[in-house]
Amino acid sequence: MHAYDFTSRPKDLLTPEVVALLTRLHECRGRQELFIETEADVLTALLEVAKIQSTDASNRIEGIYTTDERLRALVQDKVQPRNRNEEEISGYRDVLASIHESYEYIAPRPNNILQLHRNLYSFSSSAVGGVYKNSDNIIAEKHADGTETVRFSPVPAFQTPDAMEQLCSRYNEAIEAGTYDPLVLMPMFILDILCIHPFNDGNGRMSRLLTLLLLYRAEFFVGKYISIEKLIEKTKDSYYEALQVSSQNWHENGNDYLPFLKYMLGIVVKAYNEFEDRVAYLRYRKMSKPERIKAVIDRTPGKITKKEIAQACPDISLTTIERTLADMVKAGYIEKVGSGRLTSYVKK
Repeated sequence: MHAYDFTSRPKDLLTPEVVALLTRLHECRGRQELFIETEADVLTALLEVAKIQSTDASNRIEGIYTTDERLRALVQDKVQPRNRNEEEISGYRDVLASIHESYEYIAPRPNNILQLHRNLYSFSSSAVGGVYKNSDNIIAEKHADGTETVRFSPVPAFQTPDAMEQLCSRYNEAIEAGTYDPLVLMPMFILDILCIHPFNDGNGRMSRLLTLLLLYRAEFFVGKYISIEKLIEKTKDSYYEALQVSSQNWHENGNDYLPFLKYMLGIVVKAYNEFEDRVAYLRYRKMSKPERIKAVIDRTPGKITKKEIAQACPDISLTTIERTLADMVKAGYIEKVGSGRLTSYVKK
């Protein structure tokens, strides 16, 4: 049986690369506090965009999606879900909001995790929400011919309650002891919960929600303003590769947390880089909107889409972006590539 060791194993993870990432992240957290104090209006704009992106990306990883228009309306709580996908999207929206608003009161304990999972399925008629799995499950890779290869066999159903109790107890003890940086312990906890795979459904989405919860409780709030889930979706091949490598020999306590740790720290660094870039774009509002759109294009290597520009400048309307792009194409400053949903732009 796996031992949830947050007292001796973390010291083996403090490689020079990991220490450099931790140093960078603590520097970012220091600047984050200044931004929160001085850039409230800018952060409000980023917050609304990140809510939509996080809800979309985390569900899309699991094959759950709807149209962009319906997604926005659901996240803004303007419409009721009309099918199973939208029920699960609405549940994710509500759990994400709970974590944003009440993270300091949601300790990573089994009863709280079960409640979050129950809320994830609060719009669904399914009975899976808020209860541990009632049968053994596997993590399998599906092939094009319909066959599956078992990649990992999680903790059996009958051992799951005890495994969750041990995981949460050992993690909270380590956090209270303060021996190791929470940024080192957090990926270990997330990997362990994915290896336990405690639910019949929703394990991946719960792991990403819990990632945000643990980051916020450690006062790393970047996930509120830049979608961590979106960054994971964009690098999901690397995510699954790191997860697979770090879970090998997990049951025998022979696994190596380092690949997953480095992946997760890298994602948070990427989020902070984007956060600071977007705050800089929005801070200089004395620039005209076309000038700001041009600045985004100038700083983007290769191609860029309208959607990416809108994400970088959430306070600029799509109409203004389209008009500015058309003017820049006409002036010969950029070139239009592709058509329809695949349309992008590149600086000449």
